[in-house]
Amino acid sequence: MAQRGRPPGPERIPFPLRAEKAILEAVKRCAVADLRSVNAEIEILLREALARRGIRIKPASEGGEEG
Repeated sequence: MAQRGRPPGPERIPFPLRAEKAILEAVKRCAVADLRSVNAEIEILLREALARRGIRIKPASEGGEEG
């Protein structure tokens, strides 16, 4: 039988987010354009912002983040 749902990957931790309506609408537009969920788009944006600041993220197999 075929597997359904999200494929196995790094653990995701739920986190409540408050944002201005205009920011969330812009993220939604980006997500639609990139064929991603809003959650996935936010994660991509966070990774890009961290990379611009020179903060590396370890792959999930290495366990955690590095600053």
